[in-house]
Parts: sequence; structure tokens; C-alpha cells
Amino acid sequence: MRLSKSAPITPHGSKQTMESEEGSMTLFLQETMENPPRRQSAAPQGSANSARIFMCAPAHYCVDYSINPWMENQIGKADNALAIKQWENLARQLAKEAELAFVAPAPGLPDMVFAANAGLAIGKTVVVSHFATRERQPEERLFRAWFEREGFTVAPWPQDIMFEGAGDALLDHSRSLIWCGYGWRSSEAAGKLLERIFAWRTVSLRLVDPRYYHLDTCFCPLEGGWLVYYPPAFDASSQQAIAALVPSEKRIEVCEDDARSFACNAVDVNGRIFMNDASRTLQHRLRTAGFEPTLTDLSEFIKAGGAAKCLTLKLLEA
Repeated sequence: MRLSKSAPITPHGSKQTMESEEGSMTLFLQETMENPPRRQSAAPQGSANSARIFMCAPAHYCVDYSINPWMENQIGKADNALAIKQWENLARQLAKEAELAFVAPAPGLPDMVFAANAGLAIGKTVVVSHFATRERQPEERLFRAWFEREGFTVAPWPQDIMFEGAGDALLDHSRSLIWCGYGWRSSEAAGKLLERIFAWRTVSLRLVDPRYYHLDTCFCPLEGGWLVYYPPAFDASSQQAIAALVPSEKRIEVCEDDARSFACNAVDVNGRIFMNDASRTLQHRLRTAGFEPTLTDLSEFIKAGGAAKCLTLKLLEA
């Protein structure tokens, strides 16, 4: 397992508290590196989960600006110490199922923890994100540098086309396509550019609810052709496109409460689905489909508009 050394941790609180939390996170990363993950074989037939998972520690996570509705009225209210514990719990569970890779967090970039937005990587080719909001644009060079050090080929990308990585580009191996979201952060034109770069078919979906500003907040393709999604987040034509490509028996529509709990912002690995929360009804439907929902509290990150999927990026094999 590769490990990028994290920058010094500077959570809110006393120097003693900060040093304690820094030591805890450093120990966690060392333990994760030294104990190789055990791989499970519970994934549905046809699984394509042979991926490393890329993450960024929440050393500098906080909410100190507002770029989506979830951040409104949350400035200064995120508990960094609790966020670190929640992130470590997610990472420990993921490490049992997959290999983890880490990029060092940077001071002044609190949203860098949402690693899904680093880019989209398939094989050894990556498209690094081109962020729509100025607050996140400084992250681009850091993600680019990490991918280059890891031996990825960074595909060229036009400056006038916004693209926010795997937040708005979700692979569906069962249908050999990339679902692309647009309307709030990524440009509609991003889908066709991805099609040319990766030689995968793309289907673009328009997002209409500002709470679900990235596709991965309301749409989660799963192994075996299953789909978990929140239909009201999309315009009518996009809902029709989804229905045309995904049979009704494979579509799991979530209720508003589950959507607001970020149930769609989930990470599926080897048949397990890691998610912030889900109703008993949704958990039952997932189990009936052959998956095992694993609930992991990520409430501190929801204050900034993200959960399990936002915190991870699968580095997928071609």
C-alpha cells in the first residue's frame, strides 16, 4: 500500500489536543499501511471492484465558506476532532476490503478531504478536476501532482469546461458507460470529452435540485446493474433516460429522508455498501438485492455536503 505523508494536523482546540489528534491519525495511517487489507469475495457476479481507493485525511477540514446549500448556517460549526474519528472509522472499514492510497491534505483547503472530486481515473489515465468554485480551484495542482507521481497520464482538458471528477462521473461497468451529471458544477460538454478520452459511452443527466449539486449525492450505480437514486434530483428527460437504460426491477428509488441522509452517496466494495445512514426499508431492499449495507456515521461531513462517496475515489482498472 502506498502512503502519502500527511501535512501537520491543525484541528481547532489546544496545542495538546492538536498534538494528540495528530498522533492518533498518524498511528492510524501507519497501521493501515503495515496491515494489508483482506479482500472479500462477496461481490455479485460480474464485479468490477478491483480498485484502489484514494482518500485525503481531514486534517484541515472545517466549514468556513458556503458553496452549496448544506454549508449554509454551518460556518464554524464543524467539529474537526469528531470528523477525524468519523473519517478514520470509514477508512478502517474500507481497508478491510480494498487497498487505500492517501494524498497529503493542505492548510486552507478544507474541502480537499472530498477526494472524489480529485478527478476521474480509469487505468493509468486520469482527468484532473477543473473546479467551478474558486474556493476549490487551488486543489487542482495538488491532485495533479499526486497523480503524476503515481505514474498516471494526465489527459489534457479545456479551461472553459468545468468538471468535478467522480462527483459528476460515475462508472457503470454492467452497462459499459459513464453516467455524467451537469447543471450545478460540471459542464454538460464534459460528458462528450470524457467519451473521447476514455472510449467509454457517456450518458449525461441534468441535476435540478441545488442540494444535490453533484451526481454522486443522488445517484449510485452498483454491481450487477443495480441503481440507487433519488428521482426528484433530475429533470424529466434525465429521469426518462435512466428508466430507458435501467430496468425497473434494478432501480431502487430512495425517499426524501434517505436522500437527505446521503444514502445515495455510498461506496460499494465487494458486495458491501458503506453509507452514512439508510432507512430500514432501504437496507432491506439492498439486502434483497444481494448487498450488505454498512452504516458509518459521517454527520460532520454532511455539514459541508458530502458523505462516504465524496470522501473516496476509486482508482479503477481499465
